[in-house]
Amino acid sequence: MSWNPALEPGCPNDIGVDAIETLIVPRARDLGGFEVRRALPAPNRQMVGPFIFFDQAGPAELLTGQGIDVRPHPHIGLGTVTYLFRGDFHHRDSTGADQVIRPGALNWMVAGRGVTHSERTTATARGGPNSLFGIQTWIALPESHEDVAPSFEHHGKEALPVIEDRGVSLRLILGTAYGKTAPAKMFSETFYADVRLEPGSLLPMPEDHEDRGIYIVEGSISVAGRDYEAAQMMVFRPGDRITVAAGDRGARLMILGGATLAGPRYIWWNFVASSKERIEAAKAEWREQNWGQGRFDLPANDRDEHIPLPG
Repeated sequence: MSWNPALEPGCPNDIGVDAIETLIVPRARDLGGFEVRRALPAPNRQMVGPFIFFDQAGPAELLTGQGIDVRPHPHIGLGTVTYLFRGDFHHRDSTGADQVIRPGALNWMVAGRGVTHSERTTATARGGPNSLFGIQTWIALPESHEDVAPSFEHHGKEALPVIEDRGVSLRLILGTAYGKTAPAKMFSETFYADVRLEPGSLLPMPEDHEDRGIYIVEGSISVAGRDYEAAQMMVFRPGDRITVAAGDRGARLMILGGATLAGPRYIWWNFVASSKERIEAAKAEWREQNWGQGRFDLPANDRDEHIPLPG
């Protein structure tokens, strides 16, 4: 559908609370002064559309000289999405990509048959106190594209479509929604957007996607007369017309979803696949460390260390 809340009122009280198929309250983990909240996969929900992993990173305030160092590590069968509200990351990967990402921009890395990457706070940011707050998510690839060649796309803040109307400001990060299409190449039906709502404003969810979910980053929203606070994810029943209302402090949301993938997905460490055999093959290759001889290599400018295979 196109964006037009005036023509698509969908009053929140017109739907029942049973329209929320799954409510997820992520568990917080303290990684030494740095908090991560993981919404997906959850015990009662593995995926929302193709989204199979969803982490809120931070918010964290880091002292001068401090930063985040995610050493080189592998992926298969997925695309990684990095989107920041505050701070920066220096991304390097085995495709040759070497890119700093800042708030409002998109890093989209397609692992396909195999890729290795690292993400680190930049030296500039470490020169003083710095913040980090953002979302890291993975999108499972359909079986037809699990073995595609790895690739990387960066799209600056100015390249992502924006909709602003009646107290709503929405930036489309991936896929198609509200008559807009984001520039990154997708392999299945997807939508993903960063939404700011002023107090009391209404957001109609896209109606042309099977799976639809909301993650509340800040503030609160009301659905069917019930209030939901930050750090909760809700997944809606397919087919229902859904509109949410911002609370008296407003809200910041990530909305996400798309088509359900055919068949199950297995997830182990950083690997996602439609079969356990694919994961076992990737484990064996990472363990062997024959860089550049098979599916895995290390980033050209970050080869001094890597994360070993667990166990």
